[in-house]
Amino acid sequence: MNTQLDQLKQFTVVVADTGDFTSLKQFAPRDATTNPSLILKAAQMPEYQFLVDQAIADNKSKCGGQELLAHVLDDLTILFGLEILKLVPGRVSTETDASMAFDTEALVAKGRHFIELYQKHGIARERILIKIASTWEGIRAAEKLQRDGINCNLTLLFSLAQAVACAEAKVKLVSPFVGRIMDWYKAKEKKEFAPAEDPGVLSVKEIYCYYKKFGYATEVMGASFRNVGEIQELAGCDLLTISPPLLGELQKSTAPLARKLSPEIARDSKIEKLPLDEKTFRWQFNENAMATEKTAEGIRLFNADAQKLAQFIAAKLD
Repeated sequence: MNTQLDQLKQFTVVVADTGDFTSLKQFAPRDATTNPSLILKAAQMPEYQFLVDQAIADNKSKCGGQELLAHVLDDLTILFGLEILKLVPGRVSTETDASMAFDTEALVAKGRHFIELYQKHGIARERILIKIASTWEGIRAAEKLQRDGINCNLTLLFSLAQAVACAEAKVKLVSPFVGRIMDWYKAKEKKEFAPAEDPGVLSVKEIYCYYKKFGYATEVMGASFRNVGEIQELAGCDLLTISPPLLGELQKSTAPLARKLSPEIARDSKIEKLPLDEKTFRWQFNENAMATEKTAEGIRLFNADAQKLAQFIAAKLD
């Protein structure tokens, strides 16, 4: 009997949510994604010290001070991406600075810069997804990058309004955060949720059905899982990005895994079209307390870990 991980791979692209290369070898995902928190954790592990040393050595003679730190951090991000691309056949998502979340032009410049750095190492842009927070400004930046042929992964996505804006901007992929949505409702309502009733699961199903029913090409990648039950309920989603511990649980089980999402099921859904301009987006987003709070919190947390990574690297530059 195939493992649940093998069964899942038959109708969903499995993506590893990790900066740990050992996990990539073990679970053989097609794609991988990182974020500042994962890179901070990996950069502090002895087995990846060689990447930190390389990023510093490649830049130390070129400049100094804050400029040197900025170059080293960008190069370290790319070096992790390059190592990941040696182990996965598909794409890696590389995250832009959380501090740029409300600056369209800065995000566009950073996305182009990352692609240039990858191309210098012989990596085609088709293998890279530029990861951007799903703010209005982030979505506009992604729209510009997509016109340049630079594919984007819109992260920190918690609402249908964000998802619709991304699809209309022709973004390549969105990452709705399942677990963080459930965390918010669990704290608010003081109750546990069965996987089929999990608010995060229901949010991803709604986005998936909307895209498939109305013919959007944007891919849906469920993210931020708290348990295997959430993953099982989203079997059939375009992609799912899963942490190594949960990939391990799926690999250990041989229980049958039913497909829960498909384009055929989505086309029969009752969901209605959402007309969306900037005013409508901002109002609907504002009216969704969970999405507003979790997006802001996510940007703050990623920025905090980016600052910790900067301090960690700066100490090595002294």
